[in-house]
Amino acid sequence: MHPADFYTGIVAELYGPLKSVAQDPEPYAAFVQEAGSPALELGCGDGDPLLDLRRRGLDVEGVDSSADMLQRCRHRARKQGVDVVVYHQRMEALDLPRRYRAIFLAGPTFNLLPDDSIALAALHRIRDHLAVGGTALVPLFVPSPTPAERIGRVRTATADDGAELRVSVVSEERSDSARTQTTVLRYERCRDGESTVVDRPWVLHWYTRSGFESLAAAAGLIAVSVLESPGASDLQFQLQAAG
Repeated sequence: MHPADFYTGIVAELYGPLKSVAQDPEPYAAFVQEAGSPALELGCGDGDPLLDLRRRGLDVEGVDSSADMLQRCRHRARKQGVDVVVYHQRMEALDLPRRYRAIFLAGPTFNLLPDDSIALAALHRIRDHLAVGGTALVPLFVPSPTPAERIGRVRTATADDGAELRVSVVSEERSDSARTQTTVLRYERCRDGESTVVDRPWVLHWYTRSGFESLAAAAGLIAVSVLESPGASDLQFQLQAAG
């Protein structure tokens, strides 16, 4: 499975109810207000924080590789009375009609790109979509291995129709040399004695600070700001076009 196809079908259906963390819209609103608009959220998914930013009147569009997630985003937008423009494209093949003062990822979505070559292609596309003087915000992290006691542990939620929704970690492989961690997740939907079960590989690819800066430079971008969480593996890059 191509990583861009992970959030499809039952996985897209279960994403919202089983989501463990909701992105705080405040830092992204502040970034857009500082960097300027129009703005673009890469990997906007089902609309967090995109819809909140639109409710604030900010000129922000979204793009995602999953048509199923975008369908849910549009549905949520209609229910909330929010106008939103979203595009169905992969980050590494981005080709949109506008250029943006602010381009951002809400959380470390960039880590879902499976290797350096695809990451470099995505950085090239980000560079080409920045308006003059524009800034891109790219958060990154190094994933921790799943503790052994959490393998097989099930998280549950209840769908609107009463179905039980379940997700669990089946197995995990990690390669420090390739900087990848592949976690096989099992998604289940059970109702009235019938169940749908799907196993999906969730690939995370991480970067060193110097390695990511080198990739950005190869794409014509320079890091004008890097925030590093003390004692953590989180990095947040603000990138602008070189020259």
